[in-house]
Amino acid sequence: MAASRIVIENCAIATVDANDTEYTSGHVVVADNLIESVGAGPAPTGLENVVRRVDATGHLLTPGLVNTHHHFYQWITRGLATDHNLFDWLVALYPTWARIDEPMVRAAAQGSLAMMARGGVTTAMDHHYVYPRGAGDLTGAIIGAASETGVRFTLARGSMDRGASDGGLPPDFAVESLEDALAATEATIDTYHDTASDAMTQIAVAPCSPFSVSTELMRQGAELARRKGVRLHTHGSETVEEEQFCKELFGMGPTDYFESTGWLGPDVWMAHCVHMNDSDIAAFARTGTGVAHCPSSNARLAAGIARVPDMLKAGVPVGLGVDGTASNESGELHTELRNALLVNRLGAHRESALNARQALRLGTYGGAQVLGRAERIGSIETGKLADLVLWKLDTLAHSSIADPVVALVFGAAAPVTLSLVNGGTVVEDNHLTTVDEDAVARSTRTEARRLARIAAAG
Repeated sequence: MAASRIVIENCAIATVDANDTEYTSGHVVVADNLIESVGAGPAPTGLENVVRRVDATGHLLTPGLVNTHHHFYQWITRGLATDHNLFDWLVALYPTWARIDEPMVRAAAQGSLAMMARGGVTTAMDHHYVYPRGAGDLTGAIIGAASETGVRFTLARGSMDRGASDGGLPPDFAVESLEDALAATEATIDTYHDTASDAMTQIAVAPCSPFSVSTELMRQGAELARRKGVRLHTHGSETVEEEQFCKELFGMGPTDYFESTGWLGPDVWMAHCVHMNDSDIAAFARTGTGVAHCPSSNARLAAGIARVPDMLKAGVPVGLGVDGTASNESGELHTELRNALLVNRLGAHRESALNARQALRLGTYGGAQVLGRAERIGSIETGKLADLVLWKLDTLAHSSIADPVVALVFGAAAPVTLSLVNGGTVVEDNHLTTVDEDAVARSTRTEARRLARIAAAG
């Protein structure tokens, strides 16, 4: 059967390829779910089976944004504990989070995914680690929501086995045993992980963090991931308190602890990595360990400024993450493009820290690297999967900014005229085509209120 083609032309294009190739006016041809051609000027004439032709005058075409760290369930606890640091915030919210159930998690996942997709995310991930006893099929709820939304998706199947009685932060009834956590994680991989090059759903092994997980779960989790051929994800070096915790409990800092448990390598990525010294960065570079940079959340929780320019200079793979929406209420990734640039200019490198194109690379190709998918997504190149976003830049908000990449990164959030995932339309004229946004808003509001009532009742 002949390929169905979509032609997008007359737009600026930032390919984010190895040479940062850009076109002031160019075209992309999509054939089924693949990029067939990209180049300057109008599309080639004589193309067959063109099912749609988009005159994208006044727009910028980029690869779809890739989110590398999130906690979907937190969508229904936004706006709480707004003046807390990380540990106090966790202590304040864990009693509420420990009461989530399947309908709540499904609604929260729908809200999180809808907000990201409408804002240009084509590949999402969720680090879900709260599995209260009797809560229902939380994994199925999350993956089902991602499938309905139509985005490419990685579920980092999280776990916690260090409850309050063992010196951890979460309530005991919100953690799993070592054996149950490993068994459930393996079952999730067996049920949902797709090894195809155009996979829409993949699974990673993701114990939560050093202060909520036993050393044995870290070690056996790494062994499980490598036996199954999937990636590994956790939180790392987010706060000064975490570093102190690791030194007191394990006699070493977070990076050395991770290395001792098998948690450094090209199949691993860590969220945050704010408090990294030169030796830590060198270890990540040496092993190819990736970083999910979450500037808004790090600022919200007063965690600090990650040394992203130094990581990039050393060769560490770095992508962007929204983080949970209880610590980043906007819930979309365009904010992270802008804040990654601005926040890092407050650090040691000041105005030379990052520029607009580096920020865009973090949010696209960098994220694809971190998720282990850079061969197929993250840049606009012939043969890659057609995960593309068309940003409208000819409105008042961007009218006097000549450079379209600068307009996208420095300017106000740009409307998404078209978002394609695997060649299929997910966003059209700044609205989702796959789900009813108003229905999702009603559902998330209902479930947030129900959770608040249950938590208040104790």
